[in-house]
Amino acid sequence: MNDCIVIEPDCHEDKRGFFYESFHCQRYKQQAGIHNEFVQDNLSRSSKNVLRGLHYQKNRPQGKLVRVVRGEIFDVAVDLRLDSSTYGQWESQLLSESNKKQFWIPPGFAHGFVVMSDIADVEYKCTDYYDPSDEGLLIWNDPSIDINWPIQNPLISEKDLKAPLFSALKL
Repeated sequence: MNDCIVIEPDCHEDKRGFFYESFHCQRYKQQAGIHNEFVQDNLSRSSKNVLRGLHYQKNRPQGKLVRVVRGEIFDVAVDLRLDSSTYGQWESQLLSESNKKQFWIPPGFAHGFVVMSDIADVEYKCTDYYDPSDEGLLIWNDPSIDINWPIQNPLISEKDLKAPLFSALKL
């Protein structure tokens, strides 16, 4: 999809474990074209089948660099940028502690994920501060977006269950 990027860090593994740089500002600028400044790091822990999202910030959109440090998630970005050729389209990535992939989601996308493992710890760097008064929601199973979620009956918060359809968003 337009502007979403998968980053696969150079991981050094041996019988003792592994090492990789989870972020390197200069390299991410040069190799991935990520020129945004990160101002906030978040960590969430969720149980199997928990679906979080789809969330976005209305007036101060956040870019997110997402990775999983424990477990596995199906991560989703929906393009909400009105001037984009991929407006209303989605992209997904399977992120896990074993594949060590990172998913760059630029500002202007709704973001959500569902946990595929027994538990998942998800870390993400954000390009702007979270503001609860600026939060927007998009219903996870909107038929016009038609995300191919890998589970049928996720565990969802009351807030996320009441999220509006894509057609009702005021962007």
